[in-house]
Amino acid sequence: MHEPHFHRSRQGGVRDYVLPGNKKYVEGDTVPRPEQGGGQGSQASDSGEGEDEFRFALSDEEYLDLYLEDLELPDLAKRQIAGATSVLWRQAGYSVSGPPARLSVPRTLRHSMSRRIALKRPKADEIAALREEIEKLEREGGQFDSLVAKRKELETLLARSKRIPYIDPVDVRYRRLESTPKPIAKAVMFCLMDVSGSMNEHMKDLAKRFYSLLYLFLNRRYEHVDVVFIRHTHEAQEVDEQTFFYSRETGGTVVSTALFKMQEIVRARYPIDQWNIYAAQASDGDNTSSDNAVVLAQLRDVILPVCQYYAYVEVGMDDEDDHPGAGEPSTNLWRAYRRISVDAPFAMRKVKHRRDIYPVFRELFARRPEGVSADGA
Repeated sequence: MHEPHFHRSRQGGVRDYVLPGNKKYVEGDTVPRPEQGGGQGSQASDSGEGEDEFRFALSDEEYLDLYLEDLELPDLAKRQIAGATSVLWRQAGYSVSGPPARLSVPRTLRHSMSRRIALKRPKADEIAALREEIEKLEREGGQFDSLVAKRKELETLLARSKRIPYIDPVDVRYRRLESTPKPIAKAVMFCLMDVSGSMNEHMKDLAKRFYSLLYLFLNRRYEHVDVVFIRHTHEAQEVDEQTFFYSRETGGTVVSTALFKMQEIVRARYPIDQWNIYAAQASDGDNTSSDNAVVLAQLRDVILPVCQYYAYVEVGMDDEDDHPGAGEPSTNLWRAYRRISVDAPFAMRKVKHRRDIYPVFRELFARRPEGVSADGA
């Protein structure tokens, strides 16, 4: 006799599965509940610990973009290099040939309609109406001559419709793009650093950190910016990046030599009618007394008239006292630069600690309304 037996039904019920690839758990094991972190939005408590269930990650590129996104070189687009141009593509009418991607459907249909109207191509409604009349005459057994005339007229319309296509190759139009030269604003940044004997290790470290930040900013934000490195003691020389940051050469202090070297390079390689010229100078402010008048005259009469912007950063020590009652450093170079007109494209700041470098850098190169200088003038 057939005996009944129990088996799993494919419909309904509760079934447990262990997915393939699992090496830790088998059927019947209890999966432990994860520890609750601090991101669940519960009420405040004076005890407890755990981990958030989310993680925030910020890449180096995103970090730099975040800190440099609102900085810029002032008045960059005032002068443009005539020889270096980029290509700006703009639509300039239509052509009868081109790639399929540039096919202009509206313009093609417009030409097709104009051609069909001019050549009097039969309309689909006319052919349909004529066929209905022929069918009606055939059903009613109308006049034979009239039926023959209608059929002949239909053949004529169909033949004309085939000779005059709906869309002909002469109708096809493509959007034509024309390249327009677009001048590229180019700029040069002069980095003038004092490496004389009066600059101790702390001061040189501050100056190099400032220039490192400036160099990073220029490379990330601008494509066409030249950087000229000038080191000076009692004499100035143009150097490469490696020498600028790592050379240990030192000597006396004559600041005007750096300005004369900058003027020489500008005349030789960077015509003022084609280049945006910028400069950033770092020094401890200790200069030969007889040279201060030369520095002031050179900067005010020669350098600033050709510069879009000139930034002076004076590095000092943490324990350095300011000028009594004046609220400004007591260096002779700082006092000389104070005599420069407030209308000049010139700004000056003091840095005594590493933590001051980035705030000062933002003050000097922050985006601001046109006509407003870094000093708020």
